Amino acid sequence: MLLDFGMVAAGLVLLFLGGEGLVRGSVAIATRLGISKLVVGMVIVGFGTSAPELVVSLQAALAGSPDIALGNVIGSNIANILLILGIAALLTPLANEDGGIKREALVMLLVAAALVAALWYGELNRLIGFALLAGLAVHLTLAFLKERRSRADIAEGAAPEGAHEHEADEVTDIPLKLPIAIIATLTGLGLLVVGAELMVEGSTAIARDFGVSEAVIGLTIVAVGTSLPELATAIVAAIRRHSDVVLANIVGSNIFNVLAILGITATIAPIGVSERFLLIDGPIMLVVTLLAFVILLRARTVSRLIGGGFLASYCGYILFLASMG
Repeated sequence: MLLDFGMVAAGLVLLFLGGEGLVRGSVAIATRLGISKLVVGMVIVGFGTSAPELVVSLQAALAGSPDIALGNVIGSNIANILLILGIAALLTPLANEDGGIKREALVMLLVAAALVAALWYGELNRLIGFALLAGLAVHLTLAFLKERRSRADIAEGAAPEGAHEHEADEVTDIPLKLPIAIIATLTGLGLLVVGAELMVEGSTAIARDFGVSEAVIGLTIVAVGTSLPELATAIVAAIRRHSDVVLANIVGSNIFNVLAILGITATIAPIGVSERFLLIDGPIMLVVTLLAFVILLRARTVSRLIGGGFLASYCGYILFLASMG
């Protein structure tokens, strides 16, 4: 049993280090190759911080643990809002003045609703996976075109730099030489694979040992563990008072988790849907997402009071899961 907990702990550490290495290495490579900060922030950082979720969900699906694969994504989306946004808002009130964040929040809500609707099919099959990936392609294309127009306004002095470009700035403080960047990227990928395998094997064994469902393990330990890159980014950005980066990181991650992580995973290995995700956790994720959307749409600041409410709600959710077993 101690070995199982050790595997999970080691997996968490490797996922965090792997995610950091992948993001910083790939961003450094893109910068050295002259790729714009827009693409770096929107695509590379977005995919990079969601890489732990992707590797874990794919590993779990291939290993015959669909509840961990799906629970990882749903639990991560809930944790991103209630836990990570809650912590960031407690550290410093988050200014919410970027219209782009509000548009992205609407996409986040629509994506969450689409996932809950897809759960009623009983399986996230390859057709649904392709549909999610198509949605991701459309979203990235529209977001890229919108940000390019914003960059044109920046050049004319009519608009500030976008949140996605600020995200790129968060991981380029320490420039890396190209060979080191390549090594960091490859090492990060390797650590992610090993960390995901340890996480899935250890979590599955813990679920068996304690009689806890794999779904609960996926929604809690695995979900929080794979969200560590988002948590690290949010804390650093909040301390630096880069509110737009915190909000863009969380909203973008929730969109990527559904469209990219579940899209890729379902395309490779269809995911069976347990009844609890259909009736309980999926709807909870949708309600939490709706709450975040309303706050981002209406509030000019995500205050400490809101952050405290989010954290209290997350603690209540964890207690609820514990009571269900």
